[in-house]
Amino acid sequence: MVRKTKEEAQETYNTLLDAAEKVFAAKGVTSTTLNEVATAAGMTRGAIYWHFKDKNALFQAMCDRAFLPMEALLNEIVSTPHIDPLAGIKQLNVHFLKLVTGNDRQRNVFDIIFHRCEKSNELIFFRAESEKRNECLAKVQALIQQAVDQGSLHANTDTWIAMQAIHAYVIGIVHEWLEDTSAYCLIQHAEDMVDMFIAGMVARPPLKKSKPPQQECRMHLAEQHD
Repeated sequence: MVRKTKEEAQETYNTLLDAAEKVFAAKGVTSTTLNEVATAAGMTRGAIYWHFKDKNALFQAMCDRAFLPMEALLNEIVSTPHIDPLAGIKQLNVHFLKLVTGNDRQRNVFDIIFHRCEKSNELIFFRAESEKRNECLAKVQALIQQAVDQGSLHANTDTWIAMQAIHAYVIGIVHEWLEDTSAYCLIQHAEDMVDMFIAGMVARPPLKKSKPPQQECRMHLAEQHD
């Protein structure tokens, strides 16, 4: 009986997340009410409050469910002994692009985050995002450092900038592709696009500067104002 109750609770949980995706996509996160999500799920507000504290928690859970496959793959890659780090980075990013392209749920959630959601500190996702985001990016940077240590990248490679660049590159691809999914077949070109970036990073990696990044930026800004 307990097992059946847990299964039913999980089914209700997933149904609410599915409904939230649909309503958030149609109305935007800010404009959506819990009543509308409950109605779309064929349930009452009480069912939502049984699983989620508020709309913020519902939105966070929806995002977490979509990000889980990527986090699992990243953890698998970084924990694999003797892995080719550049191959691991390629695998991670190609998988991400193909996942967003070929999976309706992933595509819908990223479209909501990019285009149907006002970034606000009121949403838990954007308050908690920095910690989780930094944890994932640190693992990617560690892979880049492994490539440096193995001689696949220049010894003076700025691994922080390289990590920031590849992250911005793939996120930018998804952001722009979601604006017009008919522009080209991303799932067909995902591997070529990632290969292009990695080849560029190998041929001309960002190198460490003599001054700390913050100090260098302040100097450049000061020069522009003079």
